[in-house]
Amino acid sequence: MSLTERHIIETYSELFENMSSENKLELLERLAKSIRKGKKTKEKDFFSSFGGFVSEKSAEEIAKDLRESRKFRSKDVKI
Repeated sequence: MSLTERHIIETYSELFENMSSENKLELLERLAKSIRKGKKTKEKDFFSSFGGFVSEKSAEEIAKDLRESRKFRSKDVKI
């Protein structure tokens, strides 16, 4: 944990000391829900990245189109 993160946690902790128990529980529930939601969203994004590519062209035609669409610069790169 970085110094900045530690400072943020300590600052929030001081704010929470004066909160009622009910408010603290509500805050805990919302934090837990946001953590679960974030995890599900990441998993959903990961699994939705899989799938087939739909096209009426053959694989060879797609590869040919990709090769023909490439553009190269003739400029030399200096190192």
